[in-house]
Amino acid sequence: MGSGLSLEYCDRSDIGRRRSNNQDSKAVLEPWSREQYRRRGWLFIVADGMGAHAAGEMASAIAVEQVALAYEKLAPRSPPLALRRSIEQANAEIHARGESAVDLKGMGTTCTALALLPRGALVGHVGDSRAYRVRDGRIEQLSRDHSLAWEFEEQRGISGDPDIPAAPRNIITRSMGPHDHVAVDLEGPFPVAERDVFVLCSDGLSGQVEDAEIGLLAASLSPRDAAGALVGLALVRGAPDNVTVIAARAGQHEATKPDAATEEWPLSDPSPEAPSHAGPPVRLLITAAAGLLGMLIAAGLLRPLFGDGRLDPARDAVPLVMLVVGGLLLAGAVGAMLIAGSGRRVDLLAPGRLLGKGPYRSHACAPTEPLIEGVVASVEAAADGLAPQARTHALEHVTAARRRTAEGDFRGAVAAAAEAIAVYARSIEEARG
Repeated sequence: MGSGLSLEYCDRSDIGRRRSNNQDSKAVLEPWSREQYRRRGWLFIVADGMGAHAAGEMASAIAVEQVALAYEKLAPRSPPLALRRSIEQANAEIHARGESAVDLKGMGTTCTALALLPRGALVGHVGDSRAYRVRDGRIEQLSRDHSLAWEFEEQRGISGDPDIPAAPRNIITRSMGPHDHVAVDLEGPFPVAERDVFVLCSDGLSGQVEDAEIGLLAASLSPRDAAGALVGLALVRGAPDNVTVIAARAGQHEATKPDAATEEWPLSDPSPEAPSHAGPPVRLLITAAAGLLGMLIAAGLLRPLFGDGRLDPARDAVPLVMLVVGGLLLAGAVGAMLIAGSGRRVDLLAPGRLLGKGPYRSHACAPTEPLIEGVVASVEAAADGLAPQARTHALEHVTAARRRTAEGDFRGAVAAAAEAIAVYARSIEEARG
């Protein structure tokens, strides 16, 4: 749990109920001052590792550590460039580590990073861990899953063919580590409003808890209570995978200001547009030679205008001016081409423009009786496996949640549902102990 400026956040991770180790990792890079917030903002990272033994755990740990370090170092060059380069550098480090030992070969990880900046929320993304924004009773998925299931669903929507089969949800199509290069998706910057809630999570959460339920708990509870309730609800539903979540609520200082986007953001490193090895002295000599050549050419073309072939300034003023202008124009053209050839081109993101195509999905998540009932019914069903005292305690909160729903006190109902989840989660922790 933490806060800074006016933002509050909480990060939680749990091993789940079927795994022997936790291959998820998370990190939060806080701004130390208002100036640092203006320069590189907040950074939230979630990574879900893959690989036998400790390989996945190592891959995700390298990802969150290296992305945070590289982003801090590169942010002055522009946040989108820093985010892309930091993920690419982390990928190279994971790949090199994987190639260094037989038991680490092929290890990989997802990585979803959210930079919260004065200009908006910027997402850098590889894999199927997710970034959401919750606002005004809706939850929006800001990142696109790099998974076979997403590809099949997208193809089904484009073609309109309902017979396209559903793919297994655990097959991802892009990750960090297996290859020496990785394609990084950038999304945003999405405008931020006061009280917007951002949620980053591994698929251990999104695979067990519906988007609308994530939005319900994230919007209705404090970041601390929301993170605990989300992890707890995944445990209630069996938690077959590790579960990691970061919940962050923006305050007035994080809200996007109208004058925040006043400069273009470089999206790439400066690169030569046309290779040129001519240094300044050489370019000067070439330009001078071009000017002389232009004057000679102009003199040859204008020779018939000089009467007897000898230059008389009083008589031949017009041809003389044309001669000088011709030389200067040719010299200027050659000089401009040389300067352009030796210049450096940078891709820029203009103010107001967005990267990517997000948000990709949107669901209503305002408190309703069916939505709250879905949560409490899960707790009620799972409570049968609890010790008698814990079961009684959990069901008391379930009953309270239903009563408050019937009374129209939806906020109180969500709070009671969260208490029921907390009872179940504590029982799981005690059993582990």
